[in-house]
Amino acid sequence: MTEFRRLAAAGALLLCALSTQAHQGPLPLSLKGVAPPPVPGLTDGADPVVVDRASAIALGKALFWDSSVGSDGMACASCHFHAGADRRVKNQVAPRGQSQPLDDGAFEAGVDGSARGANYVLRRGDFPFTEAMRALESIEQYGLLRRSDDVAGSAGTFGGSFRTAEIDGAAHDDCARTADGVFHVRGTGARRVTRRNAPSVINAVFNHRNFWDGRAGNVFNGSSAWGERDPGAGVWVRRADGSVARERLHLVNASLASLALAPPLDATEMSCDGRALADLGRKLMWRRPLQAQRVHAQDSVLGALAFSTAGAQKAGLNTWYALLVRKAFNRKYWSYGSRGEFGAPAPAAADDAPLPYSQMEANFGMFFALAIQLYESTLVSDDSPFDRSRRDADGMPVDLTPAQQRGMTLFREAHCNQCHVGPAFTSAALDAIAQQVRTDRTPLGAEFPASATASVVTRFPTLGGPGLQDAGFMATGVAQDEWDVGVAGRDPWGHPLSFAEQYVDYLAGREAGVVDSAVSEVRACDMALSLTLDLPVPSTLMFTRRDGIEAQPATSANCFNPAAAFVPTQAAALAELDKPDSRKMRTAVVAAFKVPGLRNVELTGPYMHNGSMATLAQVIEFYARGGNFDGVSKQVNFVFAQPQLAEPQARADLLEFLKSLTDERVRHARAPFDHPELRVPHGHDGDHIDMPGGGAWGDALATDAYLTLPAVGAAGLSQPIGAFEDYLAP
Repeated sequence: MTEFRRLAAAGALLLCALSTQAHQGPLPLSLKGVAPPPVPGLTDGADPVVVDRASAIALGKALFWDSSVGSDGMACASCHFHAGADRRVKNQVAPRGQSQPLDDGAFEAGVDGSARGANYVLRRGDFPFTEAMRALESIEQYGLLRRSDDVAGSAGTFGGSFRTAEIDGAAHDDCARTADGVFHVRGTGARRVTRRNAPSVINAVFNHRNFWDGRAGNVFNGSSAWGERDPGAGVWVRRADGSVARERLHLVNASLASLALAPPLDATEMSCDGRALADLGRKLMWRRPLQAQRVHAQDSVLGALAFSTAGAQKAGLNTWYALLVRKAFNRKYWSYGSRGEFGAPAPAAADDAPLPYSQMEANFGMFFALAIQLYESTLVSDDSPFDRSRRDADGMPVDLTPAQQRGMTLFREAHCNQCHVGPAFTSAALDAIAQQVRTDRTPLGAEFPASATASVVTRFPTLGGPGLQDAGFMATGVAQDEWDVGVAGRDPWGHPLSFAEQYVDYLAGREAGVVDSAVSEVRACDMALSLTLDLPVPSTLMFTRRDGIEAQPATSANCFNPAAAFVPTQAAALAELDKPDSRKMRTAVVAAFKVPGLRNVELTGPYMHNGSMATLAQVIEFYARGGNFDGVSKQVNFVFAQPQLAEPQARADLLEFLKSLTDERVRHARAPFDHPELRVPHGHDGDHIDMPGGGAWGDALATDAYLTLPAVGAAGLSQPIGAFEDYLAP
């Protein structure tokens, strides 16, 4: 593997050297005028799901910021309040990555020498969690000063077992709560912490899939995060004859709706264990939105509904959630007047006979998810200095500072733009990139393997050899493979999250292994490294006529490489899979994660899927030295020691270019990034050594401390928000 890495890196360096002479890869693109991917049938067509878009956006914004959505005071925004991300520093550490078992003794030591356990306050010296002996030099040569599988995640719920929720009841759920076995200080329970960092929701509407591992499906099924994978998904529909039936929903480009349904049921993020979405609907439907949170009279979306006036900020909106649902959504999803067909909550006691769910309660997951999708689709930051700059005849922004222009040149020469590409600065925004290819490929360059059809699988050279990969997902060696396998994970039914893994089954004719329809539309002709070679010669890395190839089933229009528009025959694919050392059908998805966008990146730390880096300087150093670890799927063409970044001035210039991607509306929380008041749980009384019990949630639980965000109107804040490092303890 080491020899392969050296050869691959040498080839990549040569490629980079040639690139500076011949081309610099894709030109960074403005986001102005780029529409989010369309969702046919959501707000258009003869029978749309949403009949009043403005009301749906208002509903979505209220739900996103309402702390009564969580079982114990967590809002969606509690982890996405700072440039769409989470900048909290107390009680934010989880031991071990997502793929490892939790262990009470697994927290690493912080800079004070004690374990970074529950209620720990992060300090500047804690970062990066895994630290190189020499920040700019190869780990292979000089080694690590420290390594850590700790994660800077997001504090969520205390957990517990859900009991009941009442119509127009308390803001918080009735749950049986006890101290957590991992997140505690000497037996006093703290809020649990997620084992991945919270990415920004701003511009997330452009992602084909969401979550770091892509598990939030592009197709929204109406009732879960799992898209086409969930065999039991569906929504209740009132038919023309007055009856109701459960029907499957199929909305494409609705990954944000899929994403929205996971946290409200997650016993680490927002919910007590065992709560159903219908229970959440029961609790909220006849509550006033944001009932205990002030709303600015000039809120860009909610101001017209607020009780507040210019002279007095007040809590809540002058409506109910049920009324917003009725106004926003097609009546066939909520107008059935009887109960009984939709199930009922589990009895809280032996003699309990819970009231059956209504249609509106049963469909609450759909209302919640689509309203939040529509709200988050307004959170597009397309007004940065980079976007506002005039362009010359070659499309180059001419109004950037000299340092920013030098940084942009380096951004291209160092091949940052191979992953952070397109107007959203991420290869995960498949539709936006495909639209650019169809409109004008010139800014992307003839050498960049972009798909005109948003093909979801590609092929790249990696440390383990050439491999099929999910488009928009990369393994960069941030952490050891076994700490978090990323898109190599599985769904609850045992299917791979990875499209590349499914594509192998598709080529082999194993239909049961293909659960996402996009896999059948993959175009081999758009892959970065060809899968086939239309010649009568043998090859160890590609299928040829000797093996058996045939024309790809998908269209060949606007192919990146028309000569590669072939796939192996089913027999050839099966024969290759029978080999113990198959190289042609190898996948490279272990520890690969969704490529994050770079807009507003100076404000969205901590960085990487595990939050292990506090500053952009640390991120740049990481790429300069070629990463931390050499995993089997690590990308070697673009993640290698970068000699261009060895000079301090070069790194400073690159940093200045990245800062040119910050939208001042985000920095100042101006519309559409304004928001209601929110009290965000931010650790607990005491510290990681001594944390008293007797909190509001139970005697065995700690008392919450809060970070209070004031209600902000469309004009935004007078004082800008800072970078994550600004909030760290010394």
